[in-house]
Amino acid sequence: MDRRTWVARLAASGAIFALFGCGDDNSTAPDRTPALSSSSTEMHALAAEVRLLTAGRGITALSKPPAVRPALVRLGQALAFDKILSGNKDISCMTCHLPTFATSDGRSLSVGQGGTGLGPARVPPAGGFIPRNSPQVFNLFAIDQLFWDGRVSRDAVGNYHTPAGAALTSAMTQVFEFGAASAQPMFPVLSREEMRGFNGNELAGISDNQEQQIWAGIMARLGAIPEYRRMFQAAYPGQRFEQMTFAHASNAIAGFIIDRLSFNNSPWDRFLAGNDAAMTQVQLQGAKDFMSARCSICHNGAALTDNKFHNVAVPQLGPGKGDGGGSDDFGRMRETGDPAEKYAFRTPALRNVELTAPYGHDGAFFSLRDFVDHYSESATKLMNYNPAQLEPSLRGTVLNNKTDILSTRDPLLSGVVFSPQVVDEVTDFMKALTDPAARNLQGVVPGRVPSGLSIDGGIGPR
Repeated sequence: MDRRTWVARLAASGAIFALFGCGDDNSTAPDRTPALSSSSTEMHALAAEVRLLTAGRGITALSKPPAVRPALVRLGQALAFDKILSGNKDISCMTCHLPTFATSDGRSLSVGQGGTGLGPARVPPAGGFIPRNSPQVFNLFAIDQLFWDGRVSRDAVGNYHTPAGAALTSAMTQVFEFGAASAQPMFPVLSREEMRGFNGNELAGISDNQEQQIWAGIMARLGAIPEYRRMFQAAYPGQRFEQMTFAHASNAIAGFIIDRLSFNNSPWDRFLAGNDAAMTQVQLQGAKDFMSARCSICHNGAALTDNKFHNVAVPQLGPGKGDGGGSDDFGRMRETGDPAEKYAFRTPALRNVELTAPYGHDGAFFSLRDFVDHYSESATKLMNYNPAQLEPSLRGTVLNNKTDILSTRDPLLSGVVFSPQVVDEVTDFMKALTDPAARNLQGVVPGRVPSGLSIDGGIGPR
């Protein structure tokens, strides 16, 4: 089949479906012809179509992450796995971003301070669950809006926007070397539910609005350990530990994550580099579906995210954020006050998405295919959501607010219907976004941490 015929077929199939809250005008998927043959000519023609579509969407290869000096990586690795950062010394950053579960924790909602066990087996304390799913932390150097509601970000002129406001001083942000990623670790340590605790330690006794004092309290703990003092001073040559703030620790954690958890050697990357055979024919067809339709409007750029926020009709479950006088979570609206952004959440980056179930801001979907399929007739799917896939303690927490969610659903999802074959193809394409090196991350777990506390690094091979 020649190139002109392929272009005609592309125009006929056109923009046929929406995925993850993004869309074009035409949204009903036609019946598909039988699967394509695997002849070399047709594969190359299909690859050429995908390259044209990809270029048209402005989707590029993922660059290499910035170089990080080894001493900073070593410090950040120790801090990320060290429970000394938590109030009661019972949880680390990586407890909810387990290497075994592709830097998430394999559950709908995370279990923070006071929990026992790891991953799906972690048992929540009396306080229950964290309100949102633990997002993966791959390729953070390419993402400038962090947390599900984007409450930590850096704008185009270099200004940081965070919940700490003026408490995050210019002297602290000048320490940051990796943009929003450097600021992100400043905040879980402030949260009582996530790390600080409600009582039983000196950090819990500090008022919530005294961020500087909480950060200083953590630095006092670290400074009492000679090994940490040496590591900080090695990571920041020419500076004495006494001159440093928790911004130095946060920046080091970001440096570790970026250095050790950035991946750009997936089949998709190899395809973008010119290897037409890097993906299967089904994956190429799924890429064509994805690039020629609504998906790539929101999932674009090198990391396959627009760094924006969309309401994609995901059911609300769990304890929520206290919105609506109860257990609702208004998403981006909580940060902006804009009613149009009610129930909107950050567009997730898709690299290694195959490994990071469950999906959605509250982990409502355990199957990647089911999550892709959710965007076909999403209003009906929301109204008929089956909570049986959730763990028993969460099944009864799905809110009866579905009509309210649909009132601000992204209009780009309206009228979207696509076939099971399209769902299968796009799901297969998403598997081509997995870098093989991301499948086993046990190598990032340190053998020990300077505090001597136990390490939550994983629970066996994935």
